[in-house]
Amino acid sequence: MTFLRGTQVNFGKPDYFHLPPKYLDPNPNMASHGLRIAVGGDEAGFSYKDTIKADLEKDPRVSKVIDVGVIHNEDKTAYPHVAVDASKLVLSGEADRALLICGTGLGVAISANKVPGIRAVTAHDSFSVERAVMSNNAQVFCMGQRVVGIELARRLAKEWVGYTFDPESASAEKVQVISDYEAQHHAKGVHEKTA
Repeated sequence: MTFLRGTQVNFGKPDYFHLPPKYLDPNPNMASHGLRIAVGGDEAGFSYKDTIKADLEKDPRVSKVIDVGVIHNEDKTAYPHVAVDASKLVLSGEADRALLICGTGLGVAISANKVPGIRAVTAHDSFSVERAVMSNNAQVFCMGQRVVGIELARRLAKEWVGYTFDPESASAEKVQVISDYEAQHHAKGVHEKTA
């Protein structure tokens, strides 16, 4: 077995459920190159997404911003498509993190969490944003345009960029338990469907 960007490769295909021990971040060298952040939202989050995208593009800690849509406020693409597209970029290593915005931040978080290996959270306060990264190693941060004002949303995004997860922290073992549980139950579900 070989490991590629934190994934075990079996039969030529990445297996996101069998991460190397203590290996919790698919892109451990992100600090050396600046963060690559996927941004996305539906029509209910379009305005905030574009404003925060512009902020991220000016942030020296960010090397690349990848916009997965929607591209205008009349675009009716359902938020699950946007959330899954952004999450897949994180898993593939094309992005280090993702920031998603819909009306409440809840739908995009639920959708992103359906992508195996992704930890997405909805947060609307500084402490939760901090703990999302530092305690839970969440790669995807979600917000609701109908929940917080734009200035708070911009501030939270700026704070989020500054946090990093310590794989030697006490939280690392807990995050590994989440990954192990996901691997065990996903494999069981796949096996049951094919049996």
